[in-house]
Amino acid sequence: MRRLGRGAGALGGFVVVTALTFLGLLAITFFIGRVVPIDPVLAVVGDRASQAQYDTARAAMGLDRPLAVQFLSYVGEVLRGDLGHSITTNRPVADDLARVFPATLELATLGILIGVVLGVPMGVWAAARQGSWIDQAIRVFALLGYSIPAFWLGLVGLAIFYAGLGWVAGPGRVDIYYDGLVPVHTGLLLVDSAIAGNWTVFFNALDHLALPATILGFFSLAYIARMTRSFMLDQLGQEYITTARVKGVPEWRVIWVHAFKPIRVPLITVIGLSYAGLLEGSVMIETVFSWPGIGNYLTQALLNADMSAVLGATLVIGSVFILINKLSDVLYRVLDPRSRQ
Repeated sequence: MRRLGRGAGALGGFVVVTALTFLGLLAITFFIGRVVPIDPVLAVVGDRASQAQYDTARAAMGLDRPLAVQFLSYVGEVLRGDLGHSITTNRPVADDLARVFPATLELATLGILIGVVLGVPMGVWAAARQGSWIDQAIRVFALLGYSIPAFWLGLVGLAIFYAGLGWVAGPGRVDIYYDGLVPVHTGLLLVDSAIAGNWTVFFNALDHLALPATILGFFSLAYIARMTRSFMLDQLGQEYITTARVKGVPEWRVIWVHAFKPIRVPLITVIGLSYAGLLEGSVMIETVFSWPGIGNYLTQALLNADMSAVLGATLVIGSVFILINKLSDVLYRVLDPRSRQ
């Protein structure tokens, strides 16, 4: 019973903290929408409208009410799933985001898989060969990932691998004559085409996905490799590692079992933050590759002063950060029994 009570208390605390964090995100999103130098009323009625038309539209949008009342109304609308109406697409923002978010999710997921599969071994290898040319090469490679602008790398990648060599498909999510051939179940084109058994569309979508996902994976790889190397160097300097080596434990076991196991917990946070960063930081890549995701949607909304769409997309991105952080906390407790106390 005592354990059950502690579990219920922990769950209650988790729910309260999550709710307060989300409320804070709502407050920040709301007040950002009120302080940016964009008039949402003018975006709707145009700058040629009369003062009477302007006042009527302002009242219809509820902007003539006190700020506290506007905020409470905004919270209620969000909790009902109403994120407003987009003046760009003339559709509910929630419907737009449900349509574009899977494309970003697919792109970021493949990017983080590339980053983890390559970045973690590279970081471990660099730490195990500290000071060698391998270590130096990996550190320089990671530094490039921090230094090169995403839009520049995207343009260069298109110029070389698409226009020059023809190794990958060009901008867009799929060739135009394949668009709409696959029934939408999840919004993830690779998954939907596999479910439909349409392997032509599947491989065409994968061809379009390869270059932007690799570029995103390069940026996440740089961060993950650098942090993995740092965590591993700390562990390899511990006394228990020296003891294991003196006892004749094989070097691969010292590295991958004794040293790597303790860094799994902080590495989860690094990977989670990197994944969330790819979900919200793919704006430039989506713009360069004409990728129909949330980053491209947010860019077009900003250019058109579509504040409902901007705030809705910002809210979704912030919610993803909260969700991934909370999932990281849960994995912490699963992998590290000490954190359950």
